[in-house]
Amino acid sequence: MRSERERHERAVVALLAACGMLTSLQFTLIVPILPLMPALLHTTAADASWLITVTLLSGVVGTPVVTRLADLHGRRLMLLVSMGLLVAGSVIAAVVPGFAAVLVGRALQGFGTAVVPIGIGLLSALVSRRRAVLGIALMSGTLGMGSALGLVLAGPLLSWGGLPAVFWCSAIAGAVFCILIRLRIAEAPTGAPRAFDILGAVLLAVGLTALLLAVSRGQYWGWLSAPTLGLAALAMIGLITWLLWERRHPAPLIDVRSSLRAPILPINVASFFATAGMYANHLLTTQEALAPTATGYGLAVPTAAAGLFLLPSALTMILLAPLAARVITRFGGQRALLLGSALMAVAFVVRMLFHGGAVPVLAGSALVGAGVAFAFAAMPSLITASVPADEVATANGVNSVIRTLSGAVAAALFAFAITALPASADPAFLSEQALLLCFGGAALCGVVTAVLAAVLRLPRSQESA
Repeated sequence: MRSERERHERAVVALLAACGMLTSLQFTLIVPILPLMPALLHTTAADASWLITVTLLSGVVGTPVVTRLADLHGRRLMLLVSMGLLVAGSVIAAVVPGFAAVLVGRALQGFGTAVVPIGIGLLSALVSRRRAVLGIALMSGTLGMGSALGLVLAGPLLSWGGLPAVFWCSAIAGAVFCILIRLRIAEAPTGAPRAFDILGAVLLAVGLTALLLAVSRGQYWGWLSAPTLGLAALAMIGLITWLLWERRHPAPLIDVRSSLRAPILPINVASFFATAGMYANHLLTTQEALAPTATGYGLAVPTAAAGLFLLPSALTMILLAPLAARVITRFGGQRALLLGSALMAVAFVVRMLFHGGAVPVLAGSALVGAGVAFAFAAMPSLITASVPADEVATANGVNSVIRTLSGAVAAALFAFAITALPASADPAFLSEQALLLCFGGAALCGVVTAVLAAVLRLPRSQESA
């Protein structure tokens, strides 16, 4: 009986981790082929860039709403809804020709962002604590694993079957996962029935939409342009109004009082900086691989092969997830977060000192991945242990939104660095000085995360969570 239960729990963990990897893959799957989109979809480069923005936007706006509904009405139910929207979007983008259809499909794919926090909620309710810690470590690492694999798979899929193949891959995998979820995962118990905070959801959607648009489109519109400044002002007004409303609402969309208290607030701030470091690893590794040798550091690798330089990072995260879970179980999430962030900081310092060849790039990418494996496994475990059982998905959904916003900020800063300090050999790439500054900034993100981990104060009952 026990072995059968253990096999079932392992299957649940593996399935939810695979779902998380599929959803995180959506954000980078078209990044390597984005320069080809204007020709493939008969549109402009500026319009094609919306294929990235719209997925981020629907993920940021949809995740808090979907995760709250999951805590109220059923986590498996909303997991199936999120995966179903991802599959529907993938099918639309694969079958219906034209830019508008692909844009709609990409928007629907973004709702898959809620899969990871909902999955964490399911794990905390359905499997043993030891297995849940491992599952959370795996699911948390899927953000890095999936985003790295998306950069690797895009080129081969496009070469093999054209643009529809890129989306059919997601559609077929998602459909299989939906069937397996229906067959293998039970519904988790829900809390006491409560009304859904509709106005809070609207206010949060307005504020987050304006914020993400200002951050992600500011480079195209100009940071001091009227649209960017107007959206920034709208974001500030919308989020402040939302905050005031949530503090007074008897059943808020997000319990902001808990979110602004220790340890939730410092954990979320640490998530922002740790995620920025992870995305810096992706962006800078790809930059080193693609840049011409005349830049002094570039490897001039073909675009289709550049994603292979991120494989060490993805593989390291997969292989170290069980070890990260063991560290969390034995020594606590706080020490695991401190270890992971310190590793990230050291890794980026090493990359500052040693770059300009394939071996340093591959080794540096793997070392950052090791740090991410420990840090990303620790943060959701700490959050899950710090909130009531009926708010686990919602709390991890907030953390997911923060990580998505961090990725958008990292991409915007990267684009600004290229504009401010381009390489003389090719202005589409960073100069070597800018590359070193970016490595230094990423190392600083690791240091900030480590400091936050060191000063984190947890209740005694949670110190080993």
